[in-house]
Amino acid sequence: MGRLESGLIVAIVGGGFSGAAVAAHLAQHAAFGDGRIVVFEPREHLGRGLAYDTENDAHRVNVPAGRMSLALDDDDHFLDWLERNGEIAKDRAALAEDGNLYPRRGVFGRYVSDYVQPFVLCGVVRHERSRVISVLRRGAGWLVLAENGRQTLADILVVATSHPAPHAPESLDRALTGHPRYIPDATVPDALAAIRPHDRVLVVGAGLTSADIVATLDQRGHSGPITLFSRRGLRSRGHATAAQEPFGDFSSERATTALELLRRVRAAIRAAASQGVSWHAVFDALRAQGGHIWRRLPILERRRLVRHLRPFWDVHRFRIAPQLEQVIDRGLSSGRLRLLAASIVDVVQSDDAISISLRRRGRGEIDRSSYDAVVVTTGPAHGGILASQGWLSEMEKTGVLKLDDTGLGVACNDESRAIDQQGQTNPDLFISGPLARGTFGELMGLPQVNEHAMLVANGIALMAASASPSQNLRRAL
Repeated sequence: MGRLESGLIVAIVGGGFSGAAVAAHLAQHAAFGDGRIVVFEPREHLGRGLAYDTENDAHRVNVPAGRMSLALDDDDHFLDWLERNGEIAKDRAALAEDGNLYPRRGVFGRYVSDYVQPFVLCGVVRHERSRVISVLRRGAGWLVLAENGRQTLADILVVATSHPAPHAPESLDRALTGHPRYIPDATVPDALAAIRPHDRVLVVGAGLTSADIVATLDQRGHSGPITLFSRRGLRSRGHATAAQEPFGDFSSERATTALELLRRVRAAIRAAASQGVSWHAVFDALRAQGGHIWRRLPILERRRLVRHLRPFWDVHRFRIAPQLEQVIDRGLSSGRLRLLAASIVDVVQSDDAISISLRRRGRGEIDRSSYDAVVVTTGPAHGGILASQGWLSEMEKTGVLKLDDTGLGVACNDESRAIDQQGQTNPDLFISGPLARGTFGELMGLPQVNEHAMLVANGIALMAASASPSQNLRRAL
C-alpha cells in the first residue's frame, strides 16, 4: 500500500511527445491542485518517444523550430532553448535556405524532456520506466499493472501510445523473412546497419520515413541505386521557399462530400496560383481548418476521404525538411534515385539476391529488377492499434475501447473521452494524440498534437476542480 493522496491520480500510458505534453500541461494547471501524475514509459527520458528518440544526424524535424514550442503562450520557447543550450552553434546545417531552423529530431526530444523534467523533480509527475501489461477497471478507477511489477490505482487514465509498426506487404514477408537485409520496420534503431555501401535498395513507400531512409543512407556514404515506390508514386514534398499566409476558406460553407471538398481545394490552388501563391498556402489553410471540416463531414464521407484522398493529403501536408529535400532532389537528378508508381507482382529470393517484379501504374508494364536490400516504410498500421499491445487488446475484449468509424485510431468524443463498444462515453478515460485522429481529423502535426494535449489536460483539470476528497481514490499502490 502506498501513501494517501488528497488529489486525483492520473495514469498516462505512453511518455512520448503526446503523453509528456499532457503531463506538463496538467502539472501546470492551477485547477489540478495537489494531484499526481504517473507516466508509464520504458524509455530513459520522457518526451522522446519513437519520433524523437534518435541520435541520427540525418533525422530532422519537418516543422520549422519557430512552430514547435511546447509553451502555447510563448512561440519562441523552443528557439530560446536552442540558443540557451548552444544547439544552433553545434548544428549550422539546421539553418535552411528559407531562413528557418530545422534541428535534429533528437535535439527536439531533449527539449521536451527538459520541459517536463522540473515536474518530475518536484514530484508532481512520476516517470514509471516500464511497459504496461494490463489495465483493469477497479471500482471507480483504473488498476494499471506494469512489467516491473508495480501497480498503480488511478482515478483517470490517459491512453497516449503511438501507432503500431508498419504492416509489410504479405508477399514480401512470405518471401523475405529471415533475409539479412529485409527490413520490415525501418523505425527500429539501427535498422539500416546491414545495408552495404553499394547495395541496390528498394524502399516500399515514399512518405516521410522513406525520406529519412534516403537521407540516412546518403549520410553514410551509400552509393548504390535506390528505388522508391508506392501505389500512386507520390512522395512527400518540401516547404515553400518564402513565407505565405494561409490561402482559402473551407469552413464557412460546409462541404458535405469528399468530392466537393476536393473540387474546392483544386479551385483554391488555381486561384492561389493566379496570385503568385503556391499550393503550400492552400494546404496550410486546410490544416488550420481541418478539425472543423472533418467534424462536419458525414462518417461515410470521412471514410471516402481516408480511402481515396488521404495519400494526396499526407504527401502535401506532412512536408520534409529542406535538408532532406535537397538530398532527394540530388538523387533524382543524378539518376541514382528513382520513384515509381507501382504494385508488387512477385518476389523471389535466390541466395542473397532479391528479384522483385513491379507492375507500373497506368502503363501495365512490368519492371523486373534485382535488389540487395528491401526496406518497408508504409506508415503505421492504423487499423491494428488495438491488437498491437496486450493491454489494449484486453480493453477491446472487455468492451472498454473500440476502433473509430474511420479506422484511423480509437473512438472518442469531442472532449477526447473514450467511447466504449456500447456507444457510451467513459468520463475518466482519455485518448491523447494521433490515436484520436478519427474524431479530430488533423492530429498528426506537432502543433496540433500539442494543442490537443492541452485540451485533454484541461478536461482532467476540470474534473480535479470538481472532485471532492471523498471522491478520490487517494491511493497509489
